[in-house]
Amino acid sequence: MTVRLTVHRAQWQAHVHSVAAGYGAGLVPVVKGNGYGFGRPVLHRLAADIADVTEIAVERRTVCVGTVHELHDVPDGLTPLVLTPTLAPPTDDHPVLTVGSLAHVAALAGWRGRVIVKLASSMRRYGVRAAELPDLVGAVTAARLTVEGFGLHLPLAGDDAARRGEIEAWLPHLPPTLPLWVSHLDQASFTALRTAHRERQFRVRIGTALWHGVPRGDFLHLSADVLHTQRVQAGDTAGYFHTLVQFDGTLVAVGAGSTNGIGALADPDPARRSPFHFARHRVPLLERPHMHTSMVVVPDGQPCPEVGGRLDVQWPLTTTAIDELEWI
Repeated sequence: MTVRLTVHRAQWQAHVHSVAAGYGAGLVPVVKGNGYGFGRPVLHRLAADIADVTEIAVERRTVCVGTVHELHDVPDGLTPLVLTPTLAPPTDDHPVLTVGSLAHVAALAGWRGRVIVKLASSMRRYGVRAAELPDLVGAVTAARLTVEGFGLHLPLAGDDAARRGEIEAWLPHLPPTLPLWVSHLDQASFTALRTAHRERQFRVRIGTALWHGVPRGDFLHLSADVLHTQRVQAGDTAGYFHTLVQFDGTLVAVGAGSTNGIGALADPDPARRSPFHFARHRVPLLERPHMHTSMVVVPDGQPCPEVGGRLDVQWPLTTTAIDELEWI
C-alpha cells in the first residue's frame, strides 16, 4: 500500500520563497496538523530557511503550530506559537500560548511565559470581545504572564475588504506597541494594511497559501498504487458489502483508504464521489474506501491501469496521511 505525495522540488521551493518574499518580514509560517501533507518535520526545516531569508517575526524565528501536542518536533532554533488554547500548559515556557478567555488564563495557573491574546472575529470560535478585553489583559498580568501580542483569526468567507474591516474595527482597542497577528489576507492586502498603519506591527500567519498555493499548485501530485485487477461483469458482486457491479469492466484494488484519511467525496452526484482518476477519467468507486484498500471499477472502453501503476487522488492534503514523500 502506498499513497504518495510527489513534489517537483525546484518549482515548489520557488513558489514558497516567492510567497515569503511577497509578504515580507511580517510572514510567520504555519506548520500544524499533518504538516499540510508533507509532515511537520519537513516543513519545520523549510520554515527555518524562510526565517533566515525573510527575518520573519523580526526579532525571533517563529513558527505557528496547532496545539501543545505538536511542540515536540519543533526544532530548537524556532519559537513555536501555539494557535489553539490549551487547558494543560506545557512543561517549559519556551512556546508562546494563546488565550481567549478568563478560563484559558486560569488553566495556565503556575505557568510563566508569553501569550497571544485572541480577539473575537466573525468566526465566533475563540476570542475575547472588545468590552471584555481589559479584564482579560488584567487577568493575564495578574497571572504573571507576558502579553506578546494580539491575534485575530479571520474567516475564509467573504473577501479581503471584509477581513480588513474586522481588523480596522479592532485597532482602536489595541495598544500600538504590541503586534497584531492576522490571517487569510493576500499579499497585496497585507501590504496595504501595513502601509495604512505604519505605526503598528502586523504579523500574518500563512499555511495553505505558502505550502500548497491557492489554488493548489501543479508542483504537488497525490497518487496511490494499483495492487490488483480482475475482470467483472454487470451483475457481479464484490467488496465488504457484496456491492452490485453496475457495468462490465475491471475491478481495481487501490492501496489507499481511510487509514490515509481518504474517503468518498461529498458530492450529491454518486458518479462524482470517487477521488480516484486515471488518464484524466474519474474511476467510479465500487463502495466507500476502507482502511487500506479502495475498490474501483474501470468501465470497458476506458483506459485501465495495470498492477504497479498509479491512480491520481483528488483529496485535500491537509487531511491525507501519506506513506511516501517523493521529491523529483
